Amino acid sequence: MLKRLKPLAPYLWKYRLPLFFGGVCVVLTNGIWVLFARVLGHAVDDLNGSGISRQKLIYYSVAVLGIALAKGIFQFLTRWIMIGVSRDIEFDLRNDLFRHLESLSYDYFQRTRIGDIMARMTNDLNAVRMLIGPAIMYSANTLVFTAGALAVMWRISPRLTAYAFLPLPLVSVLIQYFGRRIHERFERIQAMFSDISARAQENFSGARVIRAYVQEKAEAAAFETANREYIKRSLKLVQLMGMLWPTLTTLLGFAIVLVLWLGGREVIQHRISPGDFVAFNTYMVQLTWPIIALGWVINLYQRGTASMARINEIIVERPTIFDGTVAPELRQKELNLRGEIEFRNLDFGFDQASLGSSSDGGGRSVQVLKQINLKIPAGSSLAIVGPTGSGKTTLVNLIPRIYDARHGSVLIDGRPITDYPVAALRHNIGFVPQETFLFSDIIRENIAFGAEDATDADVRAAAEGASIAIDIQDFPESYNTIVGERGITLSGGQKQRTAIARAIIRNPRILVLDDALASVDTYTEEKILNHLREVMQGRTTILISHRVSTVRNADKIAVLHDGEIVEYGTHDELIRREGYYTDLYNKQLLEEELARVG
Repeated sequence: MLKRLKPLAPYLWKYRLPLFFGGVCVVLTNGIWVLFARVLGHAVDDLNGSGISRQKLIYYSVAVLGIALAKGIFQFLTRWIMIGVSRDIEFDLRNDLFRHLESLSYDYFQRTRIGDIMARMTNDLNAVRMLIGPAIMYSANTLVFTAGALAVMWRISPRLTAYAFLPLPLVSVLIQYFGRRIHERFERIQAMFSDISARAQENFSGARVIRAYVQEKAEAAAFETANREYIKRSLKLVQLMGMLWPTLTTLLGFAIVLVLWLGGREVIQHRISPGDFVAFNTYMVQLTWPIIALGWVINLYQRGTASMARINEIIVERPTIFDGTVAPELRQKELNLRGEIEFRNLDFGFDQASLGSSSDGGGRSVQVLKQINLKIPAGSSLAIVGPTGSGKTTLVNLIPRIYDARHGSVLIDGRPITDYPVAALRHNIGFVPQETFLFSDIIRENIAFGAEDATDADVRAAAEGASIAIDIQDFPESYNTIVGERGITLSGGQKQRTAIARAIIRNPRILVLDDALASVDTYTEEKILNHLREVMQGRTTILISHRVSTVRNADKIAVLHDGEIVEYGTHDELIRREGYYTDLYNKQLLEEELARVG
């Protein structure tokens, strides 16, 4: 048991004093309760026949009431302390788990379903709390009371005690058998619950797609199928538990019948007194609940250990992106970069098994970028164009270390980016990813995200720079309008412009726009670019786009094809080369002409 609880050891140690006092209360509760049957036995012997008197009745009545009152007080303290500690540990464990998930790299969330993570953060965590609280508390109660009762029962009659505990070896075998089966079945139940959570999360997130393709009934049917499987697995566990408790109770009943038969003969033969016989049988009855509780504890223990193993799978995960050996002069919290970026002999690929980064180009790696050599002077702008799947997004993701390339292949201000603290590096980068994500909060908080000291004036200035300010003024509550889940109440163009405002409010030295204007029309694009030209002054800016109109005014343009730079130069230089860029330019001119004619 201790081995399985090892991941919880730091939390149990933290609350060692409350647990100690809880343990003291457990001992006092059960120690006092052990006295109850003994006092009852003395009362039967003392009040037998002519020994009855008013004073004795009052004495034994007060003694029994006093024992019940004292037991009730310490039982309350036991529950208050032990269950309270389990809630405190649940609180700490949930916070630590969330903090740990926040520290993990992007590749972990690529290979792990969000619904599965949510299931472990809720259902599994609750099972662990039940293990720490009720399971430990009832286990301690059972052990202490059984030990105390056994000692008194042995003093009354060793022979009867041996008969009373005759079924114990069989109980031990049953506990091991049922415990193993419960653990296996609960693991399958939790895995199915994770599948259900993941399916629900995907359906809610993709609600618009499901409705667009009229798949409501199909998805509901698939969810019902998964839910039926979950119920089927749960009922199998219920059947197992339904067998365990009656079996334990039957064995205890058998022991009680045996004690009544043999103990009655002991009383008739005057080997024990009637009071001792009553006390002995009272202990047998008192042991009924601990034995039944033992079955429940086994269930809680197996559920808790199975859930703790699932939670521990997250805990043992380590971020693939972390601070390396940082030079002393770079350890300052606020690092001011000039913004010169260089890709030097860059080869990069993704490992198919783990979706982590790989720089060795081995057999399991899908090569994405090949021999990229590119230098972007500080304060200049670079546009990257190329067909879908050419590696544009992957290339810019290496700058803020979303993925890690080989050491020394990506440099900023002449230093490998791994020399910089990750937080300080990213603080200097304003990044607008290809897939825009907004939080279910007011639009002001979405723009100010990551800029803790931003004022209302800063938010408005960023909105102006991203050409979203006029739209916001038309919203019901202006900057206090809630944008809905993932910004669902905004159009695609409004979400992208909000994301641009979020990037520029941080006043970054490096600005990366990954196809950030794809969802806006050409007129709005021109307005945004006019505002951005002011913002881009003095900053290193990288633009990814499929539109020539977006990239034509960049200082340099790189054409990426199949992971390699095949063309590089200014807009005019690339037009004269009559390559991919020229074809793209001519195609878009034709589309614009056809649009005007139409």
